[in-house]
Amino acid sequence: MRTALVIGTGLIGTSAALALAGRGVTVHLADHDPEQARTAAALGAGTDEAPEGPVDLAIVAAPPAHVAAVLADAVRRGVARGYIDVASVKGGPRRELEALGLDLSSYIGTHPMSGREKSGPLAASGDLFEGRPWVLTPTRDTDTEVLNLALELVSHCRAVPVVMDADAHDRAVALVSHMPHLVSSMVAARLEHAEEAAVRLCGQGIRDVTRIAASDPGMWIDILSANPGPVADLLTDVAGDLEETVRALRALQSADESKRGEGVSGIEDMLRRGNAGQVRVPGKHGSAPRVYEVVAVLIDDQPGQLARIFADAGRAGVNIEDVRIEHATGQQAGLVQLMVEPQAAPVLSAALRERGWSIRQ
Repeated sequence: MRTALVIGTGLIGTSAALALAGRGVTVHLADHDPEQARTAAALGAGTDEAPEGPVDLAIVAAPPAHVAAVLADAVRRGVARGYIDVASVKGGPRRELEALGLDLSSYIGTHPMSGREKSGPLAASGDLFEGRPWVLTPTRDTDTEVLNLALELVSHCRAVPVVMDADAHDRAVALVSHMPHLVSSMVAARLEHAEEAAVRLCGQGIRDVTRIAASDPGMWIDILSANPGPVADLLTDVAGDLEETVRALRALQSADESKRGEGVSGIEDMLRRGNAGQVRVPGKHGSAPRVYEVVAVLIDDQPGQLARIFADAGRAGVNIEDVRIEHATGQQAGLVQLMVEPQAAPVLSAALRERGWSIRQ
């Protein structure tokens, strides 16, 4: 791939353009908002000047509702040898394109499984996709050259290619992305009118659950409008679990010992099912999840504190597998949770104590 055209210079489009430009590909940028394309160009993602002839690959980074129209226009104008889109749903746009009677041999639907709560070119990063799955949904009609171009794009972005059927993809992202986003928003909505005294007690648990609720509502309306059926089916199942859980909690309020026992059994069943589902979430490098020990360190909110902890861990010969930071409400301090292999936890704790760090159990 020597040349590419990115149509849509938001977070995903600009991030892909930055990755390609960083690998020496000449990238042309286009957007319905010329100012956004100019911003992406100023960031080093390419040029907002139109290409003089057909490029190797056109990347349509438009919302799902607009993918078919933008792609159809690009194909009719012959702007590229191959075409892909990066929308978060795949079945609907392809059926729209088929209904338009276009030859889709030069097109393949794709979806990089990466993003941020922020949108727009200023939120973009050339390493946004690194190590993340990038779904490709070829059909029997897909030209081999176009598939190879898509795979080259994924390689330039340092992502991991995953081949799936389009409708299977849509059901999968409903489960692992779209439904969780709505549930996160529902939990976060409970905080909107909560008493300030209650909100001040927020810890890492509520931050973890509500983090993705900070995303742009307009973007998510586009996504959910393109995949409503599978998401609704999953939320129906969640609603059933909620009803069962509410009944179990009410039973715990009963004076009848047998009913309380039923309540305990119902809650335990839900928690154990949650345990069983959680362990299936892929761990580091996409492997089976590992069980780590946590070494908690109290730190002041000052520049360089995290760098010092990591350096001290390195001197102790301990690899930090993951890290979380829980900020103390109303204080210039926080608790850093360092996840390490179980056998490394006592070594790290001792080394950090020796270097003056305050370890919390």
